[in-house]
Amino acid sequence: MALNIPSTRKPDGKPLQVYAHTCSISRSVSLRVYASTQPLNGKIADLQKGLILVIDGAEAVGEGTGFGLPVLVYSDETYFSGTSSVHVSQRDGGCIIRKEFTMDRVARNSFRNVTLENRAARTFIAHLSELYQKHRRFRLLTLKDLTGRMSIGKAFLEAASMGRVTVTYTVDESCITVKADFKSLEKRGLEKIFMLNEQGSRLFRKYDDSQGTELTDNKIGAWDKVGGEWACLKTLGGELGFRLWRVKNSVLRRGREFLEGSLDWVGLDYEIGRGNDVFEYAVDVLGV
Repeated sequence: MALNIPSTRKPDGKPLQVYAHTCSISRSVSLRVYASTQPLNGKIADLQKGLILVIDGAEAVGEGTGFGLPVLVYSDETYFSGTSSVHVSQRDGGCIIRKEFTMDRVARNSFRNVTLENRAARTFIAHLSELYQKHRRFRLLTLKDLTGRMSIGKAFLEAASMGRVTVTYTVDESCITVKADFKSLEKRGLEKIFMLNEQGSRLFRKYDDSQGTELTDNKIGAWDKVGGEWACLKTLGGELGFRLWRVKNSVLRRGREFLEGSLDWVGLDYEIGRGNDVFEYAVDVLGV
């Protein structure tokens, strides 16, 4: 379905506020951004997303958060964004997208049970997924019922805003520079920040890194630290993928969860200390 997107050029050359924008990086691959919480996939339908990969016209994000999505961990709550504004300007070979995330949602009951905290639960979910793939014809208890009993179901409630995170995505051909500005946040009680970089797990099923590690599907892990200088997630045949680099004063983690009807994401996420006012990194889109 075509998007009704206004022009991103103003007579004075300033960025134009948009509701949605698609930036092409090759004949078949694009990046898309929304000011709304689209796409409305899975349990994070009410949350904002970062940049979404679009391949041959189809969004490939699954239940992932997209590239460059901030999450804040305070002493009493974990905050997400449900509201944003987007401004776009064109440049030769790409575009500059500025998205202001208002951090105004909290999770009930959990976030992927819970992506940012409970590694043991996440590993158990990965094990369930593997069992499901092996024995899908012999399910006596549906996974949807089982995950419901485990409190994986969640809602994201409106809350008093903890401020804004401004993320600028500079797209130059197949490289995305992500710069997140945290200076407008409430700092009291802030413990750590995550920048999530996730797409759909059905497409990106292979992991490798600069240390020679190669993993597929559930072997990628649930919330494991990346030790090398860079890490990649790719299609099984290696035709398409994305790479992130280790950045000073942060921890890079890899993860993948697929559970039919419930979980569908894979990503490389940064964990950042509270003392960072600005955090910058690059996402290389491979194979375009």
